[in-house]
Amino acid sequence: MKYILSIDQSTSGTKALIFDETSRLVGRADLPHRQIIHDNGYVEHDGMEIYQNVIGSAKKVLEQTGVSLSKVAAVGISNQRETAVMWDKTSGQPVYNAIVWQCARGEGICRQLEDQNPNFSKMVREHTGLHLSPYFSAAKLSWIVQNVDGVKEKMQDGKICSSTIDGWLVWKLTNGKSFRTDYSNASRTQLFNIHTLEWDADICRAFDINPSALPEVCFSDSLFGETDFEGLFDRKIPIFSVLGDSHAALFGQDCTEAGSGKATYGTGSSVMIHVGDKPVFSQKGLVSSIAWGMNKKVNYVLEGNINYTGAIIKWLAEDIELISSSKESGKIAASIPSTDGVYLVPAFSGLGAPYWNSDCRAVLCGMNRTTKKAHIVRAAEEAIAYQIADILSIVTNDDKVPLKKLNCDGGPTRDSFLMQFQADMIRIPLAVPEIEELSGAGAAYAAGISAGLFDWEEIRRHRTITEFHPKMALEQRNRLYNGWKQAVASILK
Repeated sequence: MKYILSIDQSTSGTKALIFDETSRLVGRADLPHRQIIHDNGYVEHDGMEIYQNVIGSAKKVLEQTGVSLSKVAAVGISNQRETAVMWDKTSGQPVYNAIVWQCARGEGICRQLEDQNPNFSKMVREHTGLHLSPYFSAAKLSWIVQNVDGVKEKMQDGKICSSTIDGWLVWKLTNGKSFRTDYSNASRTQLFNIHTLEWDADICRAFDINPSALPEVCFSDSLFGETDFEGLFDRKIPIFSVLGDSHAALFGQDCTEAGSGKATYGTGSSVMIHVGDKPVFSQKGLVSSIAWGMNKKVNYVLEGNINYTGAIIKWLAEDIELISSSKESGKIAASIPSTDGVYLVPAFSGLGAPYWNSDCRAVLCGMNRTTKKAHIVRAAEEAIAYQIADILSIVTNDDKVPLKKLNCDGGPTRDSFLMQFQADMIRIPLAVPEIEELSGAGAAYAAGISAGLFDWEEIRRHRTITEFHPKMALEQRNRLYNGWKQAVASILK
């Protein structure tokens, strides 16, 4: 029996997963990392801590499962996207903490570029498929260049590497021998031209990024390098896949044909619809990205990103301590028939798609004297579903991309209240696979296929799916959703 080791490096932690040669999950080990949050709202991660957790989680899962090191055939990597890291080539140390995708500190940089050139936003949209926004990596990297002493000079001298988390991990795992990323991650930096499939020189120049400081862009099922995981293995193991986590989940959900789509429920959420081998540009608020490059072919997606979904429930539990654990939120929400008119709009760091407003802030509205904890918890759960519905209404109505079913993944999919309410809001069935770790699974599937260990026929044979179908009356659904739209309108500036 041979195995695939999959590393899923996410916003909250790092998971190492082992899949056997039939594509079944054998074991999983997790290590969290610190969320470095400053008083001004800046959000950072320690790049070295993340790398050490990659090594630690791999060791942990191999020990837990008892899988022989000699039986591990290949490695796949999925990673949190847009989070930007910059490091010194000589020392191998980050020059600053990784700036997390949630962090909006680059807003001023984006505004300045737009003020200097009124056509800049249009060029960015046309070349990269993305809205000019601090959400993406470009403004984060530019902030480091502008604010960390010596970085600009080192970049000009060719002594700096700049990347999303995957490029950092590949570089470290291969001891600096390989500096590569894949098409999916590159397309989320706002520095990559999705038509020419190259780093865009004009946009890089505007953000003060030297293209030579960016990684080589490869197909997602390429050989990215070889690693022994800091001596964990007595031989080099090939890294046979790299994918942004949401793209990996799309692949893990078998959304490999145009018109198939999924929603990943994590700290934030990505709603992603496969549109084929040519980019589709949304009419209202969604972005165009590359799904992946596989079998020497690039495919594209439409995507809407949401800053706070699972993080809303974490906020309830850990920040305002309204509940003792995130796991109890679904039961509390289901204990009452409605929110009684209460809505929570979780714009803690602005709103992502389809609103793209970094200035607005969260609001809890509609409360009265009889409002109880359960109403607020249910409003938080419903806010997740409303945000997904916002994006899908654009995909199906404005962009005219047909979608008959939504594949769902991530920890919150175990919340049956949320899944049923989601099906009611979008009016199509949800398909929730038994395996929860779809990002890690997607990276493992891609690596396993690339290594010749298994194929899609084998993978599909072992998938177990639970479906949720709409039950709510259409009139009730429309009334609730209209209330949500009014709550959102109250904070938009």
